[in-house]
Amino acid sequence: MAPHPDASRRPRIYVDADACPFKDVILEVAAAHGFGVTMIANYCHVLPDNEEIERIAVDKERDAVDFAIANRVAAGDIVVTQDYGLAALVLGKGARALSPRGLLYTAGNIDKLLDERYFGQKARRAGNRTKGPSRLTPDDREHFRQALAHLAAGLE
Repeated sequence: MAPHPDASRRPRIYVDADACPFKDVILEVAAAHGFGVTMIANYCHVLPDNEEIERIAVDKERDAVDFAIANRVAAGDIVVTQDYGLAALVLGKGARALSPRGLLYTAGNIDKLLDERYFGQKARRAGNRTKGPSRLTPDDREHFRQALAHLAAGLE
């Protein structure tokens, strides 16, 4: 991977922190690779009290966190999110996006993921039940750690 396009700007990891389970892993990987961290959540969530990170609280409005991240992210940054829509937005800006389960969102998989989300929403609106994600495991945590470290190393 090429270095961050603005050499004077330290690359950042932006975290959709409303539902991110592995904030401690993000802080460890960011420190190891020299990335800044910005965690954004609505004001109802508690963010880690750590002076090494930028913490931003936004309104509870739908997609407020997504828009806050999309407005700040730049090419060469990493976004950690479970939200496929946000992932699609940041990919379009030249940033990388990773799920808390370690799935790297790419131009090759984002359309399929967005389609699956759409059809799931459509089924729920029609009264059908859909299966949610499985519980996170220690293996998920380690898979996320490895994926984030690999991604960060490629962007240094």
